[in-house]
Amino acid sequence: MGQGMGAIHLSEVRCSGQELSLWKCPHKNITAEDCSHSQDAGVRCNLPYTGVETRIRLSGGRSQHEGRVEVQIGGPGSLRWGLICGDDWGTLEAMVACRQLGLGYANHGLQETWYWDSGNITEVVMSGVRCTGTELSLDQCTHHGTHLTCKRTGTRFTAGVICSETASDLLLHSALVQETAYIEDRPLHMLYCAAEENCLASSARSANWPYGHRRLLRFSSQIHNLGRADFRPKAGRHSWVWHECHGHYHSMDIFTHYDILTPNGTKVAEGHKASFCLEDTECQEDVSKRYECANFGEQGITVGCWDLYRHDIDCQWIDITDVKPGNYILQVVINPNFEVAESDFTNNAMKCNCKYDGHRIWVHNCHIGDAFSEEANRRFERYPGQTSNQII
Repeated sequence: MGQGMGAIHLSEVRCSGQELSLWKCPHKNITAEDCSHSQDAGVRCNLPYTGVETRIRLSGGRSQHEGRVEVQIGGPGSLRWGLICGDDWGTLEAMVACRQLGLGYANHGLQETWYWDSGNITEVVMSGVRCTGTELSLDQCTHHGTHLTCKRTGTRFTAGVICSETASDLLLHSALVQETAYIEDRPLHMLYCAAEENCLASSARSANWPYGHRRLLRFSSQIHNLGRADFRPKAGRHSWVWHECHGHYHSMDIFTHYDILTPNGTKVAEGHKASFCLEDTECQEDVSKRYECANFGEQGITVGCWDLYRHDIDCQWIDITDVKPGNYILQVVINPNFEVAESDFTNNAMKCNCKYDGHRIWVHNCHIGDAFSEEANRRFERYPGQTSNQII
């Protein structure tokens, strides 16, 4: 399953099996020399048999791992198979379908399946399916019930999936964000390229170019692939967009969201960063680099490698020129539109405490995994003091 990253909290855990959490088990509090990530513990869980896989099947695909999704509805004596409307069907819904089928992870969620034989099933029996991605079956996702609504009718616009036994899993190195964050007042005459790529706040359009400056919150972003499959852009290289300003191809419309939020979650600044390129900057000792942007090379992040966006490259920032002094939350979300399937999306988001006094910013308590959690928002330290380990 590969190595983890970040802090290691426990060692020599000894449970009886009756405890409610690992923290209740006898354990040794970790010290730096006690344990390395080569010794990270892992589990493989076995779900109890529920029979949910008998109420879903695939048809028309080239293999058992792909096809148009058919679900069984009705009660005893009135069971029938039908199709799912393709409206709004995406990666999260496909993840649940593949899990219910017992076929691993979603590779693609398809809204059109005209190229697959429809067979003798033509009735649409489910519409408006919306999943969080963690459900065990499509029945647990929200949907329209018996009140079917489908904007595009016909079997060609029904839902399909391509499943895979393995998937990528991206994780942001949160400590590096905290260590590298700083403010720069960058002159406008050095930001023409960034403006062309829409990397500045909207107020920059009315600025007195080329005079004046924009205030930027800059930080490095190191994104690891800890999964079991390479992370590859959804779009084929034939559709990548060349950006003359930076001299490279963009393979994804949106790769990360950078946001400054108030304590109640209101967005006050943002930085949408296109994937300048996806490549293996560095890898673990036993892993070789496979992806490189130069010379129109293949793009992606290999398992066991990471892609590093340094703090000093264009658009690796949030434009905070219009942000007033106060307490804020820095949030970074990788693959925010779920364009590329992963085995786990719950670790794609990171939050940090920020305190901005109009001249300096303090960034601390950066952590992964709960940027969308209401419970985490209640527990989050909303008004950090100035005892930060990062003072700029």
